[in-house]
Amino acid sequence: MSHAPGPVTPTWLGVVAHLHVTARAFLPMRPQEAITLIAGRGIEGDRYMLGIEEGFYSAKPEEGRQVTLFEAEALEAIRRDHGIELLPEEHRRNVTTRGVPLTHLVGRRFRLGACLLEATRLSVPCRHIEEILEKPVFDPMINRSGLNCRILEGGVVRVGDAVRPA
Repeated sequence: MSHAPGPVTPTWLGVVAHLHVTARAFLPMRPQEAITLIAGRGIEGDRYMLGIEEGFYSAKPEEGRQVTLFEAEALEAIRRDHGIELLPEEHRRNVTTRGVPLTHLVGRRFRLGACLLEATRLSVPCRHIEEILEKPVFDPMINRSGLNCRILEGGVVRVGDAVRPA
């Protein structure tokens, strides 16, 4: 008797480690204990909220970049593999996660706290970050620069909230 494989159920469960926003492309990222995600728009007070401002190298706001995520594990790998200390407020993404396989989520929906997100594409680093930080992080961030997402259901996200499959 053969068994056809059933659907695979993701078993990961992550956590929100850090939250950051900035009102302008050149300003430092400000740490937050909580942020408000607005469905279809972005993060209250952040530069990428549609209709507010664009990022440094962005020709136009992108619906799929309403909130950006970065893995704490990537920070550790950059330190280990390249000897570069990159802090959570320096990677220029909004949410730093721990225990979340970001590169595997493109095209998938998942929960960030009570909010529902859809991962649209992997983030790519830009040389501008090296100008801001005065650290050679462009090459080390290739293929581990985070995840861009669309906000399907908004709400408040707090440090310590769960990140899990939808």
